[in-house]
Amino acid sequence: MKLPLYVSPVKAGFPSPAEDFIDKKLDLNEHLIKHPAATFFVKVSGDSMLNAGILSGDILIVDRSLEPTNGKIIVAILNGEFTVKYFKKLSGKVVLSAANPKYPDIQITADMDFQIWGVVTNAIHKL
Repeated sequence: MKLPLYVSPVKAGFPSPAEDFIDKKLDLNEHLIKHPAATFFVKVSGDSMLNAGILSGDILIVDRSLEPTNGKIIVAILNGEFTVKYFKKLSGKVVLSAANPKYPDIQITADMDFQIWGVVTNAIHKL
């Protein structure tokens, strides 16, 4: 579904006179999803990514076609459970890091069941 996108940006400071000019119709799928066949949504539960701006209840847009690189946020399965964390590869070792100091880093070892499901491209949350 395409919705109106106004030409004039919304000021976050002092108000300015409203402009009624619509630039075009905006389809959020076109704006947020680059690889539709490889993209899925997942709902967040918990606060481990709080300092990355990802809140419990948010919906993440995850792209399976993207290669995880250092510093990217990923969705993975770790020992049978979904998790969302920062991906880090240090000296050939994979480390998952939370964005909340309450949670320690997780170093991935050969005896762990670990599979990356995709790279998080956007988070959607209510205000």
